[in-house]
Amino acid sequence: MNLSTLDIIIILLYLLVIIGLGFWISKKASKNIQSYFLGDNNIKWYWLGFSNSSGMFDVSGTAFYVALLFIYGFKAAWLPWLWPIWNQIFVMVFLAIWIRRSNAMTGADWIIKRFGDDRGGRLAHMIVVIFAIVSVIGFIGYVFVGIGKFASNILPWDLSNALLTSPQTYALIIVTLTTLYTVKGGMYSVVATEVLQYGILVVSCILVVVFAVKGVDYDSLHQRLPQGWASFWPEWKLNVNWDNFAQASQKVEEDGFIWFGALVLMMIGKGIFASLAGPVPGFDMQRILSAKKPWEAAKLSGFTNLVLYIPLFMMVSALTLIAFNNFMPTLQGQAKPDFEVILSQVVSNYLPAGIRGIVLAGLLASFMSAFSAFVNAAPAYLVNDFYKKYFRPHESPRHYVKCSYLTSIAIIAIGCFFGLFADSLSSLTLWISSALYGGYAAANVLKWIWWRFNGYGYFAGMLAGLLSATFVPKLMAWLSTNYFTEYKDLFGSGIGTLISFFIILVLSMSASVIGCLLTPIPDKKVLETFYANTRPWGFWKPVLNWVQQVNPAFEPNRQFKWDMLNVLVGICWQMSMVIMPVFFVFGYFSYGFTAVGIWVACIIILKFTWYDRLKITAV
Repeated sequence: MNLSTLDIIIILLYLLVIIGLGFWISKKASKNIQSYFLGDNNIKWYWLGFSNSSGMFDVSGTAFYVALLFIYGFKAAWLPWLWPIWNQIFVMVFLAIWIRRSNAMTGADWIIKRFGDDRGGRLAHMIVVIFAIVSVIGFIGYVFVGIGKFASNILPWDLSNALLTSPQTYALIIVTLTTLYTVKGGMYSVVATEVLQYGILVVSCILVVVFAVKGVDYDSLHQRLPQGWASFWPEWKLNVNWDNFAQASQKVEEDGFIWFGALVLMMIGKGIFASLAGPVPGFDMQRILSAKKPWEAAKLSGFTNLVLYIPLFMMVSALTLIAFNNFMPTLQGQAKPDFEVILSQVVSNYLPAGIRGIVLAGLLASFMSAFSAFVNAAPAYLVNDFYKKYFRPHESPRHYVKCSYLTSIAIIAIGCFFGLFADSLSSLTLWISSALYGGYAAANVLKWIWWRFNGYGYFAGMLAGLLSATFVPKLMAWLSTNYFTEYKDLFGSGIGTLISFFIILVLSMSASVIGCLLTPIPDKKVLETFYANTRPWGFWKPVLNWVQQVNPAFEPNRQFKWDMLNVLVGICWQMSMVIMPVFFVFGYFSYGFTAVGIWVACIIILKFTWYDRLKITAV
């Protein structure tokens, strides 16, 4: 593609501003690791919310959602539950409050406060550090693949060489530019640049939607959509008729999403465990720990939901609409189309100059936001929770900041190397969201709700989960290929990876319980301090009695029913924000106004049942 002069000016101007802003802000982050990783706990909650949503609005995820919406229609709104996206609701309602009350610096530091600093606590601490690094490397690989595919289809130069393909070369160049300000500036630079990037993303979304819907004949469009494509509610089988496009039907089979009802039920089961476990040790956890107060941590999580999903799915639906109206014949003419490049092909070939430049800057911003968020999270675990804690605890603040620079660069290099060998966004998404999260869920649910759970059990469960995440998906693939070929459409990659999640969950849960029961109960003082500060609900009766012996006025957490009500309402609220822009952009206005009504009703309910109670419940 030949970019216009205007497009090139817009992109270069964006890169200069964002890198310059990152370096200008970086002076504030170089004092100590508290300022580098948490911004001195002095950043307003709404800026953290903008930053968090910008970090989640990544180009890889956008390309993935465009491919899903194109193939699966309105039912694609359910498929983000694979992550699951509604873990943000659990965080908003109660987990952010519990996490922030600890005053920890990282998720691993939080583990010490939960299990203590004895041998069991240190084992738990070390396994969280390992998991954090593995997960961040996996996510860096994920965004690396996404930006490479996007850039190579957008930019006009072929950069392939003897060592790297053109997408890989583009990815390395963009990663290097993002690394410049991310490593230097820490949390302050990340938040400042992500707020600016969020503004660019919103402008991009609005421009794409305006261009996409201009002059659309919706009656003609609705007749051309495959039968069942505009059906929102899940059925037992997918029932989207792609008979006129065999490659799309083949994609559905490869994804393993034919038995859609079974898929949704398994996603709900997985989502409950994965969401109750809390955010994985990464950038989401860092934003929560950066908040000034627990109630501000809850508000920033709610604000993240509010400002993320409508703009994101405005862009996703608009690009998919353009693909249906313009790009469909090209896809049908390809023997093996790559649906994950629909986004880049539509932007490069069907948007006018100027708008294309702004959208390119916005999508580059989405990549840089996600990438910088992950990069800022990883060094905190290695420097603060490993190097400082076990090897050099008494160095100067500047020493640890410099170590963070080196650690960030090393993590980026390893993540990019991992991305070089990834097959696709779908494969990485399914591995991260199912296998890796399956290894995380069991031990991290138990740590909240069961007083008897100790560091040894946590270590055993996490170790079993990490090992299982390595071999269970491969075992499932081997079984489906060699023994269950007649059920291939049932045990495809979609449902197959969810089955892997539950197998990994059972193995990890078993190891957690066995490891816990074979070792001593946690230290009484540690449990009392943790419970009195965090105040979770669950099976804490013995610890409650200990705390009340010292402080008879102490009241346990009686918010369980309120929290579960708010979770259910919050999921409906979030779902309405996902599907609302899709309905409107594709011209199903009655459906869209129904979604608006649900959205408004949920906001009103949450105003009284969640928001108004925050300052009382989140002290």
